Amino acid sequence: MPPNSHPVTFDSYGEPIAGRLFPAAFGSGPAPAVSILGPMTYQKKQAPTLYAERLSRLGFTTLIFDPRYRGDSGGLPRCYESPAAKVEDLNAALEYLANNDDVDAGRMAVLGICMGAGHVLPVAAGNPLVGAVAAITGHYRDPAADEAWLGGADAMRERLARGAAARTAYERAGEVSYVPAVDAERRDVGMPGELVWSWYQLAADRGEWENRYAVLSDEAVFGFETLSVAARLHTPLLMVHGDLCAVPEAARRHFAIVPTTDKRLVWDDRTRHLQFYDDPAVIERTVWEIADWFATHLSARLRPDADMSARVERHGVLAG
Repeated sequence: MPPNSHPVTFDSYGEPIAGRLFPAAFGSGPAPAVSILGPMTYQKKQAPTLYAERLSRLGFTTLIFDPRYRGDSGGLPRCYESPAAKVEDLNAALEYLANNDDVDAGRMAVLGICMGAGHVLPVAAGNPLVGAVAAITGHYRDPAADEAWLGGADAMRERLARGAAARTAYERAGEVSYVPAVDAERRDVGMPGELVWSWYQLAADRGEWENRYAVLSDEAVFGFETLSVAARLHTPLLMVHGDLCAVPEAARRHFAIVPTTDKRLVWDDRTRHLQFYDDPAVIERTVWEIADWFATHLSARLRPDADMSARVERHGVLAG
């Protein structure tokens, strides 16, 4: 990690959120900032770190964090997967950045990876602090996408019912039932499939991630969709996806319905989904796409009292 990155803590709905801040590597005065959400069940040492390191080198102060219920952050029950809580945590992260003297609150963006790409959309649509959004290899959520993921409408209904029953048990008696988050063979886990297991299990072996999933998460996860949010997104959007990424037709549906004309789709049909998580060459070229998008759009969100020539001099990458 860059030697000047450091741990930070901020509050989200009464819970401490453990993050890591990567200050912009050059420039003087307040810097543009980016906050990142990662894949389903992620912890900050996974894909978000690799993007944060590179964005900070390009002049963006970047914040990653463990969402509530996971890693070093607070919240009970542990390993509860809640898209709504992640949206709240991301809003809290932006508020934390906006109150940092080294950050220009008029130039902030959000970045989502895989399931995080869908989770950043409500924040980008509703939080005026967000000047641009990037969605990388997104696992977008609508009924057709969930059915394709799980293997049919019956499987999705079963997951919803299982989650509702587990939530009731938790509310009545504090009882939490768990399954693995991934497994090479089991279908009742949080994220079924050998491919996803092959990546996450390595992180578990390194001690960077806990392979556990609270079953009550099913109700929260499968009660959340992103297509209606995309339909009201007017924030400039960069989407990077491809034929080898998760549910590509869902990505096309989401991009098409976004009403703003200020959007760009980079369709990469040669890169597999998981390569966007940890392949250095893929991340490097993707970060350049992200940095260019943010540079173009955040430079237009200077505070009214800002001096344009001074800002361009301080943050050359943001000359736009």
